[in-house]
Amino acid sequence: MAARIGRQWQPWLALGGFALLDNFAWEMLQAPFYRGMPQAAHWATVLECGQATLGDAVITLAAYAVAAPWGGGRGWIGNPRGKSFAVYLATGLATTIALEIWNVYGRGRWAYAVSMPLVLGIGLAPLLQWVLLPPLTLWLARRHLGA
Repeated sequence: MAARIGRQWQPWLALGGFALLDNFAWEMLQAPFYRGMPQAAHWATVLECGQATLGDAVITLAAYAVAAPWGGGRGWIGNPRGKSFAVYLATGLATTIALEIWNVYGRGRWAYAVSMPLVLGIGLAPLLQWVLLPPLTLWLARRHLGA
């Protein structure tokens, strides 16, 4: 029974784990593109980026779940192509766009630095994050699972 439960959660744990690793590195690298981050204390930046990373991992797992019906269930990680992959990317990207708009323009939780290139008012770095990292995260999780 325990092994069966473990296998059931393996794709989720692998994807979530790699999402945390990939996104934390990205968050730290893009920090200079946000107002006040380069001047912030190191620990404050780590905490802020860590919090964003947790959100990124949740978005990744939610996008994986949303894509599952198009890929034949949670096992679609073994063959991430076609509609499931497109839905996974689109879900993560749409969620990111909505959260960026809400946090930058609605809540004012963070602000872009002058150095942040914008695409229709959205920072290029977070857009690229959700185009480049999801395929990398899937690939790493697939390799880890031997899929």
